[in-house]
Amino acid sequence: MFTRSQIKIKTLGELKGLCKQYGLKPLGNPSYKTAWIDTLFTFAAIALRQMKEGEGLRRMTFIGYQDLGQALDQMGEPSDQQAALIKATMQGKRLEYPHRYDQETLLNLHKAKMHLEQALLLLNM
Repeated sequence: MFTRSQIKIKTLGELKGLCKQYGLKPLGNPSYKTAWIDTLFTFAAIALRQMKEGEGLRRMTFIGYQDLGQALDQMGEPSDQQAALIKATMQGKRLEYPHRYDQETLLNLHKAKMHLEQALLLLNM
């Protein structure tokens, strides 16, 4: 991630600041520049290894994908009238109370479904 020339010229304070910017802790004694340098040289490789080994943030299981797909299927598709109301709502047109609450619920369901579909697309990379 970082080259030797980028790190070689740094003071201990600069190295600490750089690590703090990324939320990294030193590998070893924090009084030594090498502990901070080692952290900067290795964090990317460690992060990817951890993902592959299932530590921290990891890929979903096939069952997880199926569950998301089931949730989308369960939500269904908007009817023509619901789609029209969603469009009108997104244009800022609001119904009077108490119907406005249901209007907002419909819009939120639509947004949630769109986000779930986007999540599935991102996870299928």
